[in-house]
Amino acid sequence: MSEVKKIATRESYGNALVELAKEHDNVVVLDADLAAATKTGIFKKANPDKFFDCGIAEANMMGIAAGLSTTGKVPFASTFAMFAAGRAFEQIRNSICYPRLNVKVCATHAGITVGEDGASHQTVEDLALMRAIPNMVVISPSDAVETKAVIEAIAEYNGPCYVRLGRSPVNVVNDESTYKFELGKGVLLNEGTDLTIVATGIMVDVALEAKEILASQGISARVINIHTLKPIDSDILVKAAKETGAIVTVEEHSVIGGLGSAVSEVLGEVCPVPAVKVGVNDQFGQSGKPDELLEYYGLTATNVVEKAKKAIELKR
Repeated sequence: MSEVKKIATRESYGNALVELAKEHDNVVVLDADLAAATKTGIFKKANPDKFFDCGIAEANMMGIAAGLSTTGKVPFASTFAMFAAGRAFEQIRNSICYPRLNVKVCATHAGITVGEDGASHQTVEDLALMRAIPNMVVISPSDAVETKAVIEAIAEYNGPCYVRLGRSPVNVVNDESTYKFELGKGVLLNEGTDLTIVATGIMVDVALEAKEILASQGISARVINIHTLKPIDSDILVKAAKETGAIVTVEEHSVIGGLGSAVSEVLGEVCPVPAVKVGVNDQFGQSGKPDELLEYYGLTATNVVEKAKKAIELKR
């Protein structure tokens, strides 16, 4: 792509819902007084009779979504990730996942790129929380193109899903004309022999940038996009570990319980290799501009390059 576009994944989500409703009459959308921010307001404008504003009552919203799913509807329930995975955890666990109901929890404003809203709204634990619940599928799209494909795919999947979306505009790294999403299958973005960078969400763009820097220094990095953290693609990870011998994971999430942990769980049992994590190191977020926060927490290509060299050293 000659010119890189920046689109927030939440924006793509709102637009995807509208397109989805044209093909699926049973799709309904719920929000917790945040439709303008989550972009479900785009759906509300097009389909007011299929939109339910539950007010600032996220736990209640999940219960309503669960009930609607038992009548044949396909509910997409949205709020900020902190209030979905955090405040409504028990309802998601007991009312949606325990009976394995067909509810799609699509949470926006995840991670530290929420920016100025600060630590209370910057959830860096959501992937860990959702990944731990039985029956839950967990997805973290990398850009607008992948988000659209994810929403289309989970509408066809029968069961609970958690989709992690962001507030800030991010680079579009996938080509819409060729991109194909497959649930539970990682995407090989670049071949490499010296190590593998495994990324999820908006950090896929950072991983690709790091790959270019490493190449300029004579280091060949494989890059894999793990959009589905659960079920995770063990095959692509084990193959990468065997062929490159070192792994770096990159996520806009705590290094505890997220992508890094998921990858280590797979490789630790089958093909143990050095696995270095890039993520938020057991800290809360703070108020600031998204780019400044990414720099502060080390979620940059420069830091990925540094960790890549460390991983290579460890395998010697």
